[in-house]
Amino acid sequence: MSGDEANTPQRPETAAASAPANGWAIELEKINKRFGAVHANKDIDLKVARGTIHGIVGENGAGKSTLMSILYGFYTADSGTIRVNGQPADITDSRHALALGIGMVHQHFMLVDNFSVLENVVLGAEDSGFLRSSLDRARQELDRLEREYELEGDPDAVIEDISVGQQQRVEILKALYRGAETLILDEPTGVLTPKEADDLFRVLETLRDQGKTVILITHKLREIMAITDNVSVMRQGEMVATLKTAETSPEQLAELMVGRRVLLRVEKGPASPGETLLAVDNLVVADDMGVVRVKDVSFAVRAGEIVGIAGVSGNGQSELLEAITGMRDQKSGSVLLGGREMHLRGDDGAARARAAGLAHVPEDRQRMGLVTGFMEWENAILGYSDSPEYGRGPLLDIAAAKAKAARQIETFDVRPADIMLKTSLFSGGNQQKIVLAREMDRDPDVLVVGQPTRGVDIGAIEFIHNQIIKMRDAGKAILLVSVELDEIRSLSDRILVMFDGAIVGEADPATATEGELGLMMAGINGREAAE
Repeated sequence: MSGDEANTPQRPETAAASAPANGWAIELEKINKRFGAVHANKDIDLKVARGTIHGIVGENGAGKSTLMSILYGFYTADSGTIRVNGQPADITDSRHALALGIGMVHQHFMLVDNFSVLENVVLGAEDSGFLRSSLDRARQELDRLEREYELEGDPDAVIEDISVGQQQRVEILKALYRGAETLILDEPTGVLTPKEADDLFRVLETLRDQGKTVILITHKLREIMAITDNVSVMRQGEMVATLKTAETSPEQLAELMVGRRVLLRVEKGPASPGETLLAVDNLVVADDMGVVRVKDVSFAVRAGEIVGIAGVSGNGQSELLEAITGMRDQKSGSVLLGGREMHLRGDDGAARARAAGLAHVPEDRQRMGLVTGFMEWENAILGYSDSPEYGRGPLLDIAAAKAKAARQIETFDVRPADIMLKTSLFSGGNQQKIVLAREMDRDPDVLVVGQPTRGVDIGAIEFIHNQIIKMRDAGKAILLVSVELDEIRSLSDRILVMFDGAIVGEADPATATEGELGLMMAGINGREAAE
């Protein structure tokens, strides 16, 4: 056996080859789908047993979302067969899928913010020309569904006034109201607190116990192990394995997803903090509408440590990062780098921050970190094109810029290794590596990182985490913001928790439990929780 063969995971036997007692809810056979030259699904076979929770995992671009979009009628397969409850089905659109009992809860909710829960559930499924009649009948059915599936809520509450977790329940109720027997959920916990995620899992278990079938698309292997009965793994458009969850492990699933062994835990030694390099004092920041999103925030980050900010998305983290890095004006307060106050107001605030030794990996790489229509080498110097290493005066030393980009590609293992390729043609993980390479390569004193692995493959996550740890060990101060609590806990030396624009607590990642952090993320401190 060659070395390559030895490192390639062997495909295990698929689970449940014979029909289960309850039969198959969904059967996909030889599904193919191409988008131009890209073969997104290659002869995919998938069987989902009725009354189970079935997970689907895979890296970005593995084809899992395409496959579920075919099942829900967003796409039509080029070839292959679909059977629903044993009967052939030619699913042409989402209405047809719903008529067959297939519902889908999208990652980004499809709700009207200023409508009530009841109005959102009924919208598009009115059973009468008289809206009041439809609403009255829907209220009765909604009451039954809430009781049967433990989805209690206020049908008259306005969507914009309820929590994200409650909004997700409304999406589930919408699907059930329309008769869904099979429910597809796409990355359902990405915007939830740990408690809300646990509540969702209880709802899914209730749905399964009541005979519903759930298909769960997630990149979080911990969730797969906690909630699913079976799990299918996709890689590069192919189905590589279907396993009973109880008979596998996160390590095996990760290896099947990537095609090599992956270190799932972050290996780092203890921090050796030095002097304070970044200090934020009484910072107040407003959003584009003038609403204050950061409320009198103060903290410090020292050399040789990673300070993580945990919180549910939308609690002021984005505005905080933008103010610290000069992308947004602060209303009051100060940001100090190495003990000197940085004056960041104005259109050139970000440039002044960079010049002072602060590097920034933004939360949204495509909107704020890259110009996707530019070539890789052009993005590799974005924001630093006036550096002396790229020439002096108005003329850019293109050869020097290209050489630097080529070195960054090699160091950060960017694939494909083509500095002339448009950045839009790189995968999400490699786009993130391009941004990280550009910012880390400047050897900054302070690195501010927002959502370092959002939408990134599991193999690239391992690489990115290692690079962040290397910077810490080199004596840099790192401020990390992530909605992934596992990431915050594994990378951070100290954790600050943000809720409703304020820092509501600090925790030691070595001792703080997920439950304690989750309570703080929901705005509940220890004393309130005890009461």
